[in-house]
Amino acid sequence: MARHSVPNIIAEAGTATDRLGAAPRSMISSLVRSLRPSQWTKNLIVFGALLFAKRLTDPSAVLLSVAAFAIFCALSSVVYLINDIADREADRQHPLKRNRPIASGSLPVSVAAATATILGIGALAAAFLLRFEFGLVASAYLGLMALYSGPLKHVVIIDVLTIAIGFVLRAVAGAVVINVEISQWLLMVTVLGALFLALSKRRHELVLLADGATSHRPILEEYSPYLLDQMISVVTASTLVAYAFYTVSPDTVQKFGTDKLGLTLPFTLYGIFRYLYLVHQKEGGGSPSDLLLNDRPLLACVALWAVAVVLVLYGPSRLIFW
Repeated sequence: MARHSVPNIIAEAGTATDRLGAAPRSMISSLVRSLRPSQWTKNLIVFGALLFAKRLTDPSAVLLSVAAFAIFCALSSVVYLINDIADREADRQHPLKRNRPIASGSLPVSVAAATATILGIGALAAAFLLRFEFGLVASAYLGLMALYSGPLKHVVIIDVLTIAIGFVLRAVAGAVVINVEISQWLLMVTVLGALFLALSKRRHELVLLADGATSHRPILEEYSPYLLDQMISVVTASTLVAYAFYTVSPDTVQKFGTDKLGLTLPFTLYGIFRYLYLVHQKEGGGSPSDLLLNDRPLLACVALWAVAVVLVLYGPSRLIFW
């Protein structure tokens, strides 16, 4: 019996070791999920100033923008951790969010809080090292988003405006880090576009959760699908008009030396209409980043818009359009 028990003991010891090794791996996996790298696409707006300031061919400006993008990816992950910690009880009542690591219990709150603290301090330190003004904007972003995770998300209209201002701060940060001015038109388009996404997300939550919406997120009691549709209609029209005016304004034509930027308007029209189609007909909009990455027509539209803008602003377009 003793001889046969030795292999069993060894096997059981090996299984126990595997389990001990699997626990840290599982926690690391849960932590990475909580950082939400799939949502980092929202920070691509940092490159807006680089593109529209015609600094895309400047290696130092490109490196600064890449560094700024990385810093905002870290800061946005900090915000997600703070938000998930604050909302863990409500998330457990949500059909999708209950699977988030903190809500499900696979990631301890203490680990998430420690990671957020270390990551936030490191990202802000790096931001101030890049440029003092950039550090101030990064700090304002983190502070505002932390407030959103607390009281601001419970104030009607202010909640979606806060999200929109967060996008504006990203755009401003992209300009500050390379020390260029950013067009007021672009800031206007940014805030309107961000409001469009935020209102669409609210509508998705309201429709998805139906009668249980207010128990998950009390602020949804202040909204209705009809009200959100009215707001989305206003913001959609305003976004398109603002972008159209920006592309043909005399200041824009003088700055870029071309009046061809208006040729990019069809991509903007299609992108917004496609997004509305996905929100209303396919019940999408819960995660703008996931929608962008998973919907090929929308992704292709954004890519073609970016290519068209580069061609118009950086010269080769003149050979094509003349």
